[in-house]
Amino acid sequence: MKNRLWHIVSGILVPAWLAAAVVFTVLHRLVPSSGWLLVHLLLLGAVSTAILIWSQHFADTLLRRKALGHRFSLGLRLSAHTVGAILVMTGMVVDAYPLVLVGGVLVGLNAILHAVVIVGQSRGAMPGRFAPLVRYYVASALMLAAGVVLGILMARLDGGGEDYERLFIGHLGLNLLGWVGLTVIGTIALLWPTVLHTRVEGATLAGGHTLMLLVGALGLLALGCLADLRLIVALGVLVYLAGLGRVLWEAVGHLRRAPAVTFAAWSLGAALAWFALCTLGFGLQLALAPSWTAAAAGVETLVPYFAVGFAAQILLGALSHLVPVVLGGGPATLKATAAELDRGGLFRVVVVNGGLALTLLPVSSTLTVLLSLLIVGILASFLVLFTLALRTNRRVRALPLARIAPGERAVPAERPRSTGRMLAAATVLLLTVTVGIVADPASVGLSTVSTSAAGSVAGAATGHTTTVAVDMVDTRFVPDRIEVPAGDELVIELTNSDDMVHNLVLESGLVSGSLDPGATEAVAVGVIGASVDGWCSIAGHRLLGMEISIVAVGGDSAADAGDGTSMDGMAGMSADGSHTGHGAAATGASAADDLDPMAEPGAAFEARDATLPPAPSDTVHRQTLTVRNVETEVAPGVTQMLWTFNGTAPGPTLRGTVGDVFEITLVNEGTMGHSIDFHAGDIAPDDVMRTIQPGESLVYTFTATRSGIWLYHCSTMPMSVHIANGMFGAVIIDPPGLAEVDREYLVVQSELYLGAQGGEVDDRKVEAQTPDLVVFNGYANQYAARPLAARVGETVRVWVLDAGPNVGSAFHVVGGQFHTVYREGDYTLKDGGSTGTGGSQVLDLAAAQGGFVELSFSQAGHYPFVSHIMSDAEKGARGVIEVLP
Repeated sequence: MKNRLWHIVSGILVPAWLAAAVVFTVLHRLVPSSGWLLVHLLLLGAVSTAILIWSQHFADTLLRRKALGHRFSLGLRLSAHTVGAILVMTGMVVDAYPLVLVGGVLVGLNAILHAVVIVGQSRGAMPGRFAPLVRYYVASALMLAAGVVLGILMARLDGGGEDYERLFIGHLGLNLLGWVGLTVIGTIALLWPTVLHTRVEGATLAGGHTLMLLVGALGLLALGCLADLRLIVALGVLVYLAGLGRVLWEAVGHLRRAPAVTFAAWSLGAALAWFALCTLGFGLQLALAPSWTAAAAGVETLVPYFAVGFAAQILLGALSHLVPVVLGGGPATLKATAAELDRGGLFRVVVVNGGLALTLLPVSSTLTVLLSLLIVGILASFLVLFTLALRTNRRVRALPLARIAPGERAVPAERPRSTGRMLAAATVLLLTVTVGIVADPASVGLSTVSTSAAGSVAGAATGHTTTVAVDMVDTRFVPDRIEVPAGDELVIELTNSDDMVHNLVLESGLVSGSLDPGATEAVAVGVIGASVDGWCSIAGHRLLGMEISIVAVGGDSAADAGDGTSMDGMAGMSADGSHTGHGAAATGASAADDLDPMAEPGAAFEARDATLPPAPSDTVHRQTLTVRNVETEVAPGVTQMLWTFNGTAPGPTLRGTVGDVFEITLVNEGTMGHSIDFHAGDIAPDDVMRTIQPGESLVYTFTATRSGIWLYHCSTMPMSVHIANGMFGAVIIDPPGLAEVDREYLVVQSELYLGAQGGEVDDRKVEAQTPDLVVFNGYANQYAARPLAARVGETVRVWVLDAGPNVGSAFHVVGGQFHTVYREGDYTLKDGGSTGTGGSQVLDLAAAQGGFVELSFSQAGHYPFVSHIMSDAEKGARGVIEVLP
């Protein structure tokens, strides 16, 4: 295969990975684990493939010797890496660990083979001044192999506990700082001066002892992760920064001698700046975080900047310089090809880096999404330019050679001025920010409604403005009553002095922005013609008394109902005087209107697995519980935005024995303050049960001293609302001598008080204790549609926990009789009791109580199980045990 054709074929792999990343960026909402997938499409796919190709190319050049097998060998390595990467990504997306294992092993072994090939190539090679730089490629390949091993172990742990977080940090460090970082440092030492057209005076710093320093730093990082020594990891990153700083200082020297004038130079320079900043942030997160989990959460926020700011820009910058050189074709062809890849270079670099910098600011999620799409679109333009460059290279090659007469020189083309391109980039960024503000005005403190709609509009405007300062503290508005002359325009200077997020909603429709603790916002209410009520719409805060009244003084009596309630406010009331909303800014219809008690879930529906695994043998149990807002189907065609522990309601089940230690790390990735309370722990609540804000974490450690099935739940006020919206789970501490049974199930009963479709809990229904659904394991009637299994003669144990928050349970199996009943820490009936023939029909539980029942079935058939509070069974608290012969 000719050189040019080989480079085209092998070079198509990188754009193919980039194209896949762009496609999945657009479709990310339809793909499981989309964030993880996008990062790995870029880093494990495009960047790693480019490293394999170009590290071999540079090794051939620096050593002046071809590798054993040359193109055939590299082709095999590229094929192995591609297959391995696809297997890893497929396995993670479809949750198939064997695929992850096979793919990871293939990627890791291939990296070791890559290192072995280059080492073999080095032996007997001609000595050269820069030949030692190939050692970077050997070291980086070994780092990839080590990083892959940690990644495989992470996938096996499936996201739980401090051990997982330590492996995550080690995996990230070895892959980004080792595999990608070492390759870049070894390459940039010569590529950077080549791009800038400067000379390399003497031996480059990278070719000296810098590699030993960097490898030693990565060794400290790996050792610290494996030995549970977080400060050692931080020290390793600090040492790495020292080595990186030496190389970057040399790069700055080249930039002083020849400023950057091409896209390749601008992109490479920006990438190196992001590399240094992200590595510094990596070290600071490790040094300052209180735990591995908190450190991992902080480091995870840096991944997009590592991936896009550093890796993507280093890749595109390098390709923009190297592709024309490798394709060849003579000076004219090279110049024309490079010109295609350089189109709009400064504009692209400014937009990408300006957009990344803006996402570092506390901007709204809407604006962050818009900026991300803009950045991805600009980066994706490289694929178009790459195609044009290949076409141009082919076209110019076919042209006849232009001969220059003696004494004549081609007039160099004048480079376009940079001012216009930078102004255009700034304009695009400004337009994106403007669109983001228009789409989400509340995020910058702008009212979401017009002034005319904000207040009650009866009466004539006076032209006068009344400004009132209102503080939000201790879940109250202070003052909670404002008197305003009718016709005045009202401006509320709203300050949040509380330790949680609040907002202000008026029944006329005005919604303030969400105010973080310490924030202040001027809310323009508009002209006040009649009295109007307001409240905080953060779920449950209104129940705690966070309400405010705006009273129009001297207004038309027709506009005032006489009891401080405006006639306009009656629009938010039902005929019986109860609120039809639940404190949300825009109430809408309740999802309860869509309930169909006869509806069946779709064919693809999978019930929550009620099977209860035995208690693990470990005496120390480490678990990370991450709070997330997740839109969840709770009945056929009915969804709610639940607040969850690890994405499910109920949350993960913990199990152990008396004397076991539980170390639970709570991470809040929700939108408001949350906490956790373990009934299984005998511990002072002051510190471990405190409310933590979004982005914070805490470690809750307790020793199980008594057996039973125990509730855990969010203890942030109002607890009823937090539990009702999904924040609960079970801890089972086996009683000593617990008998073995053939099958063991767990059923957690809870209530749902439905808000709007896809919305949050209706806190008014919670207060009134009028649930729309009563469910087992989070979904109405799911085990009626997907029965639990048993066989004739088997002993079946069913653990039952009533999470509440308000309704008790009377667990009953129709057609079955319990020969053993364990309730709240003791047996009320065991093996038929003292008579040997005793039986029980119901396990009765109040909210937060639990126990288990044991029974056997003498005949095959379908045995319904219900809460024998029959109206609750009809609201979804029912299932079926299918007994086979």
